[in-house]
Amino acid sequence: MKDSRFRDENKRLSDFYREIWVHCPACEEKAIASADTVSKTARLVCTQCGHNQECSTGDASSNWIMAAHNFFDAELFLKADFKDSYLFAYNPEHLLYLEKYIAAGLREHHNRTGFTFLEKLPKFYHEAGNRKPLLALIAKLKKKAGIKYTP
Repeated sequence: MKDSRFRDENKRLSDFYREIWVHCPACEEKAIASADTVSKTARLVCTQCGHNQECSTGDASSNWIMAAHNFFDAELFLKADFKDSYLFAYNPEHLLYLEKYIAAGLREHHNRTGFTFLEKLPKFYHEAGNRKPLLALIAKLKKKAGIKYTP
């Protein structure tokens, strides 16, 4: 990826909750976990074996929203070890956003209304010395996800 300018879109981690890619508890292949805040249910569906689970997301009076994979205790599909931690993405959109941020030589943050998820990332995501190995991990995760394009 060409060294470029990144403009923070003020995204929060919850902006990527719509669809979470996880390992299927039945076959370990890719499954998709999603939550519906209206019906207060979460669903996990495997794209390979068809395994299907649904559960309640809890009390209707709660305003707390969490990523759907937590309801199934499912392991993230787009995850790779990095030093003493790991790099992860909930879905391809999240992975590509991280890739743009990490690859950028200039990172701009304008008109913040609060902390974005990028500001809450562990320090290693921000360090220029980790750029190359992180981008290599992202390339592997993109291949695993079947992503053939670069933003």
